[in-house]
Amino acid sequence: MTFRSPIKHCRACGTAVVYRLPDDGDTKQRAICPACHTVHYENPLNVVGTVPEFADGRVLLCKRNIEPRWGKWTLPAGFMELDETTAQGAARETDEEAGAQIEMGPLFSLLNVRRVGQVHLFYRARLLSEHFNPGYETIEARLFTEAEVPWDELAFRTVKETLEHYFADRRAGHFGMHCIDVE
Repeated sequence: MTFRSPIKHCRACGTAVVYRLPDDGDTKQRAICPACHTVHYENPLNVVGTVPEFADGRVLLCKRNIEPRWGKWTLPAGFMELDETTAQGAARETDEEAGAQIEMGPLFSLLNVRRVGQVHLFYRARLLSEHFNPGYETIEARLFTEAEVPWDELAFRTVKETLEHYFADRRAGHFGMHCIDVE
């Protein structure tokens, strides 16, 4: 069951919407404006980020300065914006949250988080410097070896799953692409 506030008013004209099946054969109830007949679709949000790795194998984590999960560690990531690709959004979030200079790598993990209506996409990235300039959303940006990762202090399960796959692939000597359903 996805938790999301229902749409109450039409984004086109402001009239209160009604939830019903559209007249076009759609099989899901949608928010429909009785005045202008606009059908409002609710779709998942994309969260994009990186697994930034330094040459010595350490990964960059950011300590959150915002809710949810203030003070917990995460990979640099956030909501994708309009007019950007997933890779552009991941690079932007890495710069905004960590002030890290990176070279973008391939898509590494795609995580479906149905209960909150989100899809998380993490790219591998090569850090070009050990110097960071965290933005206001980050208390601290720091490099960790696998043994140093504060596993019990990670902000999100998607980050934990991504890091576990990342370090397993690193030990195996080759990186794959991971699709994961997070309950």
